[in-house]
Amino acid sequence: MLIKKTSKLALFLLGIVTTSLTSLPVKAAEKLFLSYGPLKFSVEVESLEIFAKDGTVNEDLGQYLDLIPPEKRDKFRESLTKKVPLEPVLVSRFFNSEMGEQILLRLGKGITLEGGENGGIALRGAIVQSAFDPDGLTLLNILKKYPTNLQIQGELIKGAVEEGDKIISATENLVKEMRTWTAEEASNNPSVDYAKLPDIRKAGQYQVKKEVWQLTDTSRNRKFYVDVYVPQGVSRDKIPVIVFSHGLSSRPEDFADPLNHLASYGYVVAAPQHIGSDIIYLKEMFEGYHKNIFDRDEFINRPKDISFVIDELERRNPTEFKGRLDLQNVGMAGHSFGGYTALAIAGATIDFDYLQKACERPYGGLDVAILLECRVLELPRQDYQFRDSRVTAVFAGNPVVRYIFGQTGISKIDIPVLLASGSDDPAAPPVFEQGMPFIWLNTPDKYWMLAEGQAHVNFSKLDGGIKQALDSTVHLTLPSQDLISSYVKGTSLAFFEVHLKNNQDFRKYLQSSYAQYLSENQDFKLNFITNASADKVKNSIEKFDN
Repeated sequence: MLIKKTSKLALFLLGIVTTSLTSLPVKAAEKLFLSYGPLKFSVEVESLEIFAKDGTVNEDLGQYLDLIPPEKRDKFRESLTKKVPLEPVLVSRFFNSEMGEQILLRLGKGITLEGGENGGIALRGAIVQSAFDPDGLTLLNILKKYPTNLQIQGELIKGAVEEGDKIISATENLVKEMRTWTAEEASNNPSVDYAKLPDIRKAGQYQVKKEVWQLTDTSRNRKFYVDVYVPQGVSRDKIPVIVFSHGLSSRPEDFADPLNHLASYGYVVAAPQHIGSDIIYLKEMFEGYHKNIFDRDEFINRPKDISFVIDELERRNPTEFKGRLDLQNVGMAGHSFGGYTALAIAGATIDFDYLQKACERPYGGLDVAILLECRVLELPRQDYQFRDSRVTAVFAGNPVVRYIFGQTGISKIDIPVLLASGSDDPAAPPVFEQGMPFIWLNTPDKYWMLAEGQAHVNFSKLDGGIKQALDSTVHLTLPSQDLISSYVKGTSLAFFEVHLKNNQDFRKYLQSSYAQYLSENQDFKLNFITNASADKVKNSIEKFDN
């Protein structure tokens, strides 16, 4: 019985290695060791190579493969030589960046050199060599390039797998319960026949002119452009304003469609470039000009960019807008890193102690957002205050904020907030990155929408190389971008109409029954809850968040 149990354990560890090692390395490692407490098993790398080549199973590998069903054995064999088609130079430069190195060092705690020393740096060499090798970036090639024998620390890897399972389980549970909470709230909403109301997902009455402003903040020696969407022919005495912050390695233009939509309803919308964390900075990093994919000072500069743009609008208001811009009730929106920007502007403050503890967790890397958030610890520790009182309502899409602000920081926000999440978001898992912040928000005007299937980014805008790599390693079934866009357009417009314009005619759209209407007959539902469900969210999420 003990032999059978230890064989199953070894098989379990081997399975972990073969499924998660697709991002690891080796030059001439002879053996792959699997350790769990006092137990230690090994497989010859040559045995894996022979098996991959013609299906021959050597004795050392056979003790594990005999326990695997034939169909899984075939998949395992295929996975050993399946190429990940990424540009070798980009692979090299990414894993030589500070963030790439942090990823490797986290992996290196569980995937070590023989004897237990962190294997992250050795892993980098093997990955890079494999990427440049004619046989390509494959699991087997990585193992062959590793400079010494490889040891898998079973306890850590098992813990990471359990943490990953917890995230998956928590997310699946969240989706199920969000549907229930949405239905419960909808049953208490006033009855509305949305089919007879204007469809606010469609463009509004105003034609929109796009302008590009070139700005210079001399106090920070910072030059950047701003995409400004100006509705034409607005007759209101006061024109509402929304400022938008793009995500990491993105640009304002990527969000032209939803920003133009808001402008068509009479909003002036301004979307600044964040020069230390946009797509240009990323490209420059890949060209060797920067050490990391974004400048750590972006945690400071991004909120300051927003305030500077509002200052610029105030400077131009008397002449270009005839004093009609309402700059004492500005809307703020942002995506991902821009979600951090938005909530910082709303008054959330950095909790360095809480973040430090999170970054020291052994499995923290499974929440990819924490890799970005931990860079805040590089800043001088002081009381950063980014609140701009001119901003009175915030829409934050897929925000990366939980560990930066913690409960102490998030609870300082006292203006209306709408958090938007995607159920399939691997970069900012909703149950942690948005669920806990929703609980911590003290404002009574808080909302949380969850689009099922949304995966953080618009995959249609990824460059061909990344899309090809994703297609070769994972098979994603995602909702159409048009569907996600319709959810965002309808909900964000309703939010700003109510909380910026005080247009109560739109409140009927800012409720759960509208989300149900939008996703009728759709496989990927839109869930939407308010403060009324906050206690239920708290009881549900805290079970998984320990």
